[in-house]
Formats: sequence, C-alpha cells, structure tokens
Amino acid sequence: MPKGILGKKVGMTQIFTDRGVAIPVTVVEAGPCVVVQKKTVDNDGYNAIQMGFGVKRENLINKPVKGHLAKAGVRPVRFLRELKIEDPENFQLGQEIKADIFGEGEKVDVVGTSKGKGFAGGIKRHNFHRGPMAHGSKYHRRPGSSAAKGPARTFKGRKLPGHMGFARVTVQNLEVVKVDAERNLLAIKGAVPGPRGGLLLVKNSVKAK
Repeated sequence: MPKGILGKKVGMTQIFTDRGVAIPVTVVEAGPCVVVQKKTVDNDGYNAIQMGFGVKRENLINKPVKGHLAKAGVRPVRFLRELKIEDPENFQLGQEIKADIFGEGEKVDVVGTSKGKGFAGGIKRHNFHRGPMAHGSKYHRRPGSSAAKGPARTFKGRKLPGHMGFARVTVQNLEVVKVDAERNLLAIKGAVPGPRGGLLLVKNSVKAK
C-alpha cells in the first residue's frame, strides 16, 4: 500500500552498528502531518490525500486556504502536498500521520528540491571537457559551436551554460536505519536532496524488492 509523510531535512550524521560499522545517515524530522483533504476517482479522477505539514501564523494565510483548512478542522499549516494512494477512505480528515508509519529496514524514496547553484558554465553544469590551457589556444572553457553546418540552426536539447540546481530530485531505494517515534525523526541511509531545513517527501520505494 502506498504511504508517505512530509518532513524537514535536519542534517547528516553517522550511526554505528553493533559490529562497529559507521553508517552515514540523513536525519529527517518527519511529521506530524495532518490529513486536509481526501480525493477520490468519482470527484477528482484519482485517489489521493492532501497532507499539511509545519506551523504557520493564521494572519499569513489567505482566505481561500483558510477556508480550505477550516473545512477539514485543522490548524494553519505551512506546506500542503498530495500523495496518491489506493484507498483514501482509510484516512479521516484531521488525522495525524507520524514517523512510525515506517519501520527500521524499510526502503523509501525521498523527494526534495536540490540546492540552487545559480548560473553555471558548461564544464560545471554538464561535465564538458575544456580546451588546451596553453597561451596560444585562446579557447579554454567556452561552450564551442552550437549549430550543425548543414541545417545552420541549433537543435533542441543542446546542452549550454545556464541555471544549475533548484530542481525536483528523487533519490530512490534508501534504507530507514532508525525510527524515533517520540521525536518524529527518521534516520535514512545516505544523502537526500536539498539544504538543511528543506522540505522532503518520504514515501515507500517503488523499486524495493
């Protein structure tokens, strides 16, 4: 059954096993989330639930969102995200979803927004090779010709310098090493996208064996 939770990236650390092996983990403050809306095939064309996460002052929320939250009877939340599930009737409006929906050893996919790195050249952005660095070359890090000789135009998809990072990234098949249900913390093996404090969606893996 598909399941997931919204969380905030706390940072990276390491956990030692009983044999003394160090495992690099990312600590995620997962939830608590509240169910704000249930979507069904009959009404919306697909099955999903809308979850709210975080705290936001009421005077910072506009009237449409305030009415949407009041209809579900939930507190003002900072983030609203949808999660497709098979049967939304298993959830109730206002129900809390906590970190203990995942167990230790379970495989998860983590979705986040990668760090923005601003404008970057072709070498940094696409791993292009540079030209000779000798003084006579006069061609070191520039992108080179962008058009074919015959068509005399640039083809779509040409890799060029531009905005790097700040994109939706999914890291698949990561292992939940530890679950702290009291503090709503998940320790996930490996690195996840985004900076510290960034919003994450943790859901069960689609490729887990």
